[in-house]
Amino acid sequence: MLVAALAVFLGAVVWAVASFGLEAADQTASVVGGSIALLTLPISLYALRAPGSTETGSVSGGLATREWVPAAAVSASLRPPVPSAQVRGREDELALLDRLARRGGGMTVVCGAGGLGKTTLAAQAARQAQQARMGAFWVRWQDDPSRLAEDLTRVAQALGLTEERLEAARRGQAVLVDVVWEQLAAVSGWMIVVDNVDTPARVGPGREPVASYRGWLRPDGAGLLIVTSRDTAVSTWGRRAQMVNLEPLEETAAAAVLTDAAPSAGSEEEARALALRLGGLPLALEAAGRYLATATSRYRSFTAYRGALDREFGDLLGAEHPQAADPDIARTVVRHTWDLSLEQLHGDGYILARPLLHLLALLEAAPIPRSLITPALLADTTGQDVTATALDAALAGLHQYALLGTPRTAVGASAENGASVSGGQVVLHPVVREVMAITPTGTDPAPWLTALDAHLIQAVNDTIHAGRAGWPTACLLAPHLPALLNRATDQTFTTTRNTLKELAQALREAGAFTEEHLVGKHILDADEHRLGPDHPDTLASRTSFANTLALLGLYQEAADLQQRTLTDRERTLGPDHLDTLASRLYFATSLNDLGQYREAVDLLRQTLTDCERILDPDHPDTLTNRNNLANALAGLGQHQEAADLHRQTLADRERILGPDHPDTLASRHNFAASLNDLGRYREAADLHRQTLADRERILGPDHPDTLASRHNFAASLNDLGRYREAADLHHQTLADQEHILGPDHPDTLTTRGNLAVALVGLGQYREAADLDRRTLAYQERNFGLNHPDTLTTRSNLAATLVRLGQHQEAADLHRQTLADRERILGPDHPDTLTSRSNLARAEAAVARAGRGWWSRLRRRGRP
Repeated sequence: MLVAALAVFLGAVVWAVASFGLEAADQTASVVGGSIALLTLPISLYALRAPGSTETGSVSGGLATREWVPAAAVSASLRPPVPSAQVRGREDELALLDRLARRGGGMTVVCGAGGLGKTTLAAQAARQAQQARMGAFWVRWQDDPSRLAEDLTRVAQALGLTEERLEAARRGQAVLVDVVWEQLAAVSGWMIVVDNVDTPARVGPGREPVASYRGWLRPDGAGLLIVTSRDTAVSTWGRRAQMVNLEPLEETAAAAVLTDAAPSAGSEEEARALALRLGGLPLALEAAGRYLATATSRYRSFTAYRGALDREFGDLLGAEHPQAADPDIARTVVRHTWDLSLEQLHGDGYILARPLLHLLALLEAAPIPRSLITPALLADTTGQDVTATALDAALAGLHQYALLGTPRTAVGASAENGASVSGGQVVLHPVVREVMAITPTGTDPAPWLTALDAHLIQAVNDTIHAGRAGWPTACLLAPHLPALLNRATDQTFTTTRNTLKELAQALREAGAFTEEHLVGKHILDADEHRLGPDHPDTLASRTSFANTLALLGLYQEAADLQQRTLTDRERTLGPDHLDTLASRLYFATSLNDLGQYREAVDLLRQTLTDCERILDPDHPDTLTNRNNLANALAGLGQHQEAADLHRQTLADRERILGPDHPDTLASRHNFAASLNDLGRYREAADLHRQTLADRERILGPDHPDTLASRHNFAASLNDLGRYREAADLHHQTLADQEHILGPDHPDTLTTRGNLAVALVGLGQYREAADLDRRTLAYQERNFGLNHPDTLTTRSNLAATLVRLGQHQEAADLHRQTLADRERILGPDHPDTLTSRSNLARAEAAVARAGRGWWSRLRRRGRP
């Protein structure tokens, strides 16, 4: 009886070990006192069920059954490691691995650059398998095929491989690798992780590539084989392997890693800021968390650590380690984790991979145009002979080991063998870039920077001369140019600055206002520092930068800068200088953007007279002045005069500049808008349709001017009562503007407001009111309570509330809008007259609603 009880107990122990691993076994052992010696021996795992088996019973013919019975002993070295912390941000990947494990069979490759947490993910997957009562085994690749063969053989033994089959392999009657995989194919309910297979070509046996599936790693088992590797190439692993490419953690999960490790280091928002600075790289996040959790650390908060990174990156994340030559330790040190991949690439013949990565790290943490990375650039920096083939191979190798990537927006992106790096752009993870930038190259970096600057200048010139075809490259080059201007000498400064000015103009033509802002701000700062605030070049740079601010919708900042420049030019150049006239024009335009129409009209009339006197009626600045004066007159409600001026300007621009010039298209756009203001909706719609087609052809479908034409054409359709077409076009335009210009840009807000108007036409009053409220909040915050656009949205919201039966709120809004319009636009402005009429109708609706309420009460017998 005692023997039977002991047998039952040992069976329970075996089940615990098999199901939950070492931890469960240790907990069981602590209960039985003197029996713990048994559990310090190698673990005996239960036999697993063979595929298709439905019977219970003993092991037969090497195939296991469902019964929990001891199998071959397994060394503790095959037990999976226990994750030291909760795994964050990998829920989708873990769910996929869990599904594959439960389904049984196949091979999955968890891959990505060093530091992304491949081992941690695999360890958590193994833990989940144990909790699901599967057998989980852990094999560490040590760049030794014979050791791998030994470990996988022991796994097969644990899963029921008989001594007879092993003996047959020893006598040469069978091939060992086939014997092992026959057993793995016969038994289900297991997961095997082979960790850190960064040299898959050495796996073997012999020279068999992994993708042939005749070696030690195969997708042929009845359980799940998980391989972790830095090699991301599908060609390495074969088409039957399920690839799980890890990316950096998204912001919320990355912040959680930090707060898990150092919960007292600050708020979630502060953790997010640090996580963003570290690029969501798990290894860097864990290093930062460990540092912050150490009581003796100098910096104990997320904010302090983030600030220190800018000063001490090399000390905090790039620190040396006395045993960094050990690959296991190198994987845990941020500075050294990528050296393993670079050494492997060099050993595989990619001798340009390391210098290329160092070169790319000298650029900014932004996508790099592939066209910049030429054999000549690498040859000039390194002094080596570089062929196009060798450069392509180095790029492909770095991509294969995930040391550089391609943004998902890149054209022709492909995850295999770095194919996508041949077109478009490449990007380094920001932490990879910073680590490589502080790691010595073994040579003086000064010649590298000199060569890089020369190639950047050449790339800018090539981009400018390419016209519209060069716009995408111009946008990619923009973030990398400020440092070039910083390094310019007194002898090269003017040439470099002028080249960047030309690029800024190309960016404006491309509608890339954010990139233009970056370049223009740096040009202005450099001019003020080197030339002084009153130098003509500095004033020109300030004017250009102010115009960029206006294009970004930052009207008040633009107006302040234009006014300052106008004052300085009047003082230093005189009132009739051409540059002074230009400043007066731009300042007046800024006043118009701010809704100060009367001041804008007065200044523009004065400037137009001066331009016609000093320049010429056909001078481009004169035409621009006339165009902007017409816009300001439209703001004052003088629509017929505005239309006449726009018609004249359009005719002159078509004659002087041609029908396809962007200024001509702008005049046609504005003339169509003035026709719309006059109620000539059909003519306006036809002209907007024509302008939209021309802008799509000349500027492209995503240019801000094209989006403006699409918006105005949709507004014309709405005026014609074609509400469904208008709403659909507004929806499309709004999505594009939010993506390209941002949710707060004035053009985006205008489209959102006009979408609400179209929805009212469709009877979707609730949705329209929600859009109007959102737009009004943006406008009040960005433009102020008194801007005409703010008043228009408030009026539209009130009109929609009337349709929703919210008459009192509508009347209050109309009353407020009327008072503001009378004060700002005057009592006779068309918008003021509209507000007066709207208020009268809203007050009448309030009165009717009140009488109806009183009548209902009386019908109910109340006094």
